[in-house]
Amino acid sequence: MQGANRTFKVGLVLIAVVAVLFVGAAWYFSSVLMFPGPFECTKEHFVYCGDPMEQGIPFEKIELKSSDGLMIRGWYMPAGNSTRAVVFAHGRGANRNEGMRFARPLHDAGYAVLAFDFRHCGESSRSFNSTGYHEKKDIIAAVDFLERKKGMKSIGLMGWSQGAATGIIAMAEDKRIRAGIFEAGFANAADAVAEAASRDFGLPRRPLLPFVMWLYSVRGRLDTDAMNAEDVIGSIAPRPVYIIHGDADTMVYYHHGERLFAAAGKPKQMWTVKGGPHVECWQMDRKRAEGSVKEFFKKYL
Repeated sequence: MQGANRTFKVGLVLIAVVAVLFVGAAWYFSSVLMFPGPFECTKEHFVYCGDPMEQGIPFEKIELKSSDGLMIRGWYMPAGNSTRAVVFAHGRGANRNEGMRFARPLHDAGYAVLAFDFRHCGESSRSFNSTGYHEKKDIIAAVDFLERKKGMKSIGLMGWSQGAATGIIAMAEDKRIRAGIFEAGFANAADAVAEAASRDFGLPRRPLLPFVMWLYSVRGRLDTDAMNAEDVIGSIAPRPVYIIHGDADTMVYYHHGERLFAAAGKPKQMWTVKGGPHVECWQMDRKRAEGSVKEFFKKYL
């Protein structure tokens, strides 16, 4: 009898230890989602790491306030008397420099450009990363600014990685965004997280990842089912979307781009960047990248 009691107690202790480790691991990985590591702009990936004057583009520093009260900071680059503008939405944990490869060609083509730092990035207010759920408010604040403060009549959007997925969600909600270009966006946030966990930590999807996503939703006050661009991209039509994705992307796998394109309504177009890594279509083929972007916005903005 004593042996049975001892075994029972040992079993309870082991269960308690496993539970503590499980919850601890879930807390750690939800923290990884909420607080990306430090970011450093490099010319290899972003090309331009200075302000717009690095490319000879006049600009003004701007401050926007999101609907939940956070300060969003960025650059506004006017283009004469143009009433057409493009908003740049950068990726997870990056900053406004990510889109600056496309600032000069778009500015020269007559578009004002607004590049900003999402919440918890760059010079914007400290917060946490919500994989697009709260960040869509920052995009809508940028659109508000362009329409109400700058008198823009036609507004487009370019997004990269998480900024692409967030941009799709924002565009589905805000019909003022008339055309969108989205490079290397994820179709489903939970799928992207599970793939990253497998790639970076060798973790299977179950049993840990569902609990991580639940804990993430509680800590971040977010709805993980409302973070999936694939679910809403079809509602954007008849406004046009342009999907760009490298087929050698190891950060957000290529099938996400395929899924987004399949779910989108017409008009739509897609460029598969052969051998392209994550968000580097410009580096792979600058002429096509700049030309196709200008052509798309010329047609639809």
